Amino acid sequence: MSYRNRTAALASAAALAGSAVLLAAPAAEADVVDVNYQCKTPIGNKSAVSPIDIKGVKSGSGYRLTMSWQKGVSSSPVELGKGAMNPSATIKLGGADSGTVSVSGPANQAAIPANTPIKINDLTGTYTPKKNGKVTFTPGILTIKALGTTTTCTPSNNPGPALSLDVTAAGGSGGTSQSGADSGGSLPQTGPDDSAIALGTLGGTVLLAGAAGALWITRRNQVARR
Repeated sequence: MSYRNRTAALASAAALAGSAVLLAAPAAEADVVDVNYQCKTPIGNKSAVSPIDIKGVKSGSGYRLTMSWQKGVSSSPVELGKGAMNPSATIKLGGADSGTVSVSGPANQAAIPANTPIKINDLTGTYTPKKNGKVTFTPGILTIKALGTTTTCTPSNNPGPALSLDVTAAGGSGGTSQSGADSGGSLPQTGPDDSAIALGTLGGTVLLAGAAGALWITRRNQVARR
């Protein structure tokens, strides 16, 4: 097998091996969890259970998180007109990291009738890892602001994580930078085929030079004998 064919075969094998490693290592584990919210509203306490899922998508050096509610929570004794309700929430971090991530979303795009469970739009936020390892994301406190009032809903059933990610802190890993000897003024490395061509050219040059020298010496001896 020629050098070029061997190189192509090795490159193909490396690509297939890399693909297998990527397929074998899941980047995220997601689940839908039921959250029992206990809400403190301006007109008293209310409770509601909603399935919630959290998704994470790589974005730059962090992750864009999306928190989604499958059922409405709390309610209002009066109609909430378009744009009257603004939701936000926190997501608790666990595992290799700690703290919370704030997520928020747009106001309601349509009026919400009185005494109707309030459907929360998807809330989004950005998480930037501070440590390496598996990090879990659990639904936290939901806050609803409407008509100058604030309703706070706290999970009471200790829900499990809705998402886990294997993360790497920014700057925690990456390719090594080239040294000055490698990055500047170096000649390109040639393969065996290129080397053979170069040696052949050099040999031809030496041969021509030798022939020229022999002719010069022969001619000089002939002149001297005359």
